[in-house]
Amino acid sequence: MKERPILFTGRMVPPVLADTKTMTRRIAKLNLSGHVERKGREWHPDDPEAFNACPYGVPGDRLWVRETYAWSGDSSIPEADRIASGEVWYRADGGRGGGIRWRPSIFMPRWASRILLEITGVRVERLQDISEADCWAEGIDAVDGVFDESIPAMAQRMGRLCEDAAPTFACLWESINGTDSWNANPLVWVVSFRRVEAK
Repeated sequence: MKERPILFTGRMVPPVLADTKTMTRRIAKLNLSGHVERKGREWHPDDPEAFNACPYGVPGDRLWVRETYAWSGDSSIPEADRIASGEVWYRADGGRGGGIRWRPSIFMPRWASRILLEITGVRVERLQDISEADCWAEGIDAVDGVFDESIPAMAQRMGRLCEDAAPTFACLWESINGTDSWNANPLVWVVSFRRVEAK
């Protein structure tokens, strides 16, 4: 079992903590021959063994979540005790006033992470092949109301109904990955997980 970091945007942290986000999609990088590769081996994306190339790990591995955070800077408190003692704050929790020096998630050290996930499944697929159930597993309920003006236009682009989950997920995807990133329909790693620890 290996442990690796993974970044989540602030709006995706609460559904992870609530166990309503149990899946994430990340763009898969292909080599020049159109294969996924890792440690000198390569697999065609359709190969059932392609999950072995996933940079986030394989089932049984763990991911510690990096999120925007701050801490008091009191280095006299041992790292293992900083979260429990309230010396670490998380922007996704809200409720903090001004004057806090928020640190970008990319710089979060392991000791400051409060969320540990166990990978339960990995596969490769095209982004637009997402199912309705997977849209919900991606935590779209956490963005209810955020994309109200964008969903009808996205649904029309997709030839779907506004009530379908896919237009909401597509709006969420583009808010993270950029305009027209849904239309690009990249190959993505589909990583399923369960939360195993919350400090």
